[in-house]
Amino acid sequence: MTRFVIVPQWQGSPSPRAMALADGAEAIAGDLPRSAVVHVGVPIEAGESLDSGVLRASSLQKVRRDIADALVSETDRCILIGGDCSIAVAGIDHVAHPDLAVIWFDAHADLNSPASSPSGAFAGMAARALLGEVPPELALTAQPLVPQRLFVAGTRALDDDEAAFVEQSAVALFSVDALRNPAALVDAVRASGATRVYIHIDLDVLDPAFVTGVQNPMPFGMDPAELTATISALREAFDLAGASLAGFAPSSPAAAVEDLGTILRIIGALASA
Repeated sequence: MTRFVIVPQWQGSPSPRAMALADGAEAIAGDLPRSAVVHVGVPIEAGESLDSGVLRASSLQKVRRDIADALVSETDRCILIGGDCSIAVAGIDHVAHPDLAVIWFDAHADLNSPASSPSGAFAGMAARALLGEVPPELALTAQPLVPQRLFVAGTRALDDDEAAFVEQSAVALFSVDALRNPAALVDAVRASGATRVYIHIDLDVLDPAFVTGVQNPMPFGMDPAELTATISALREAFDLAGASLAGFAPSSPAAAVEDLGTILRIIGALASA
């Protein structure tokens, strides 16, 4: 059975429309089986940075603890629904193990550190957090993920510091074109020695032609059919330890309805037995 953990967190986003992410999470929750849904509350206030280099860190830390509390008693596979994509860090922490690889589908690499981030927003540091290069309260509580087990997929925008970091690290980037052959990604994950995967999806990995309710759309993204085919290939090759989907920020309830069909197909690919 799959459980859905709804986390309408907006505090990790750099967008002036960040609070629309809460509306997006709730819109998705409304189309999921009620008996399989768990809600994690999010503070109303933005929060303080606490001299961490991360905007709104106090609220982010509280949500992080509350997600952990919600997950601790779960024995079923959990899919976190955001909210901003930094909610994935708590989901990954819950299933962290030396056999785990993380597949991070996102138009943006999210590989900034607090020192390099142009915005100070934690969503842009979330993948870097998996490697332990953020304040301890926001990093993995277990051993950091080794860079060889982080696969950033569908990225079309990297800051200069992110590009320099990738050049010097073992983190693997897979372009949209490369993902048209899912076997290449599967082979790379297998070569890393992983036997389980965590799949994170920021909806801006899709081309804007297919989903409009994202905060920073980037052209030349994935087709939903390509994304679900890649998810299926990963699931056939590895055990799925958990997943997250984030970044839905519809401009109105009517606009949310237009995107929900695509979103639910992606969730179905993650949740299917």
